[in-house]
Amino acid sequence: MTYDNNVLLIYTGGTIGMNRNPHTGALEPFNFEHLLNNVPELAQFSTHIATYQFDPPIDSSDMSPALWTDLAHIIADNYDNYDGFVILHGTDTMAYTASALSYMLENLTKPVILTGSQLPIGQLRTDGKENLITSIEIASAKHSNGKAMVPEVGIYFNGHLLRGNRTTKQSADEFDAFESFNYPHLVEAGVNISYHESRMLSPDFSRPMIPHFRLDNNVIVFTIFPGIREDLVRHIIATPNLRAIVMRTYGSGNAPQKPWLINALKEAACHGKIIINISQCMAGKVEMDRYDTGYQLKSAGVLSGYDSTVESAVTKLMYLQARYTDQDTVREYMKKSIRGEISI
Repeated sequence: MTYDNNVLLIYTGGTIGMNRNPHTGALEPFNFEHLLNNVPELAQFSTHIATYQFDPPIDSSDMSPALWTDLAHIIADNYDNYDGFVILHGTDTMAYTASALSYMLENLTKPVILTGSQLPIGQLRTDGKENLITSIEIASAKHSNGKAMVPEVGIYFNGHLLRGNRTTKQSADEFDAFESFNYPHLVEAGVNISYHESRMLSPDFSRPMIPHFRLDNNVIVFTIFPGIREDLVRHIIATPNLRAIVMRTYGSGNAPQKPWLINALKEAACHGKIIINISQCMAGKVEMDRYDTGYQLKSAGVLSGYDSTVESAVTKLMYLQARYTDQDTVREYMKKSIRGEISI
């Protein structure tokens, strides 16, 4: 049989490939071939679907930078042989993986679509079949000139394709598990599949994709809350080898007007640590000039995270810190959109 396109389906693990243990009632991984047998519709594709599976499957709670590097290697090693890639992944850390891959795969000219499900694919009401089938269709979609319709990393769930590094998990129970609150959907899949081309990234198709395999995870996230303690904040800031902090603040980037907090952040910035201000709100952006509380953070050397997700900010720092030893260079790149991750 002659196929129009080739897609590599990478199974890392997750609910989509699980089965319920009849004795304990808990979900546990089962054979990948059994997963494929539950989707006979795949045989109707004019696309050749090759498979690669992690053995053993990875619970997404155990996802790590080392496994992101493995995924980047798999895609880079097979890049010239396939028109697109679909990664089956657990939902809990899917947004982190999508964000990390968006940075690690520079000048990506082919689709890398992450998907999964809220119910195992063997259950009657599963959302896994539609997610998988449509992800493969999007991953194989091309313009008439042969270029990919979606040349970027995305997350497909419940009829929507979202930019990977703009996405966060919004629900543990609903099929509509993900949303990109600060960026519109790339694709809507209903009766027809609508591609919003003006929202897509525009790579240089004349240049190769450049993979990056190193990440520096000397970064931490902490959340501002009423009653936050000085000794704990200073303990976090003093962590050995720590290079960057993602600080989740209130509203448009505000924090308590406590002299000890401002002084602690200023000292950290003076010692070369990068502090990125991310709002605790799901939608909206950091505007540190809007209120005096935010302006004080800016004066202390804290950088705006704009409308970034936490997942995107953390993985962007890991990527940049691995590429550049100079913190000033990392700071400059954190102020820029390098993969469509923030709106300036």
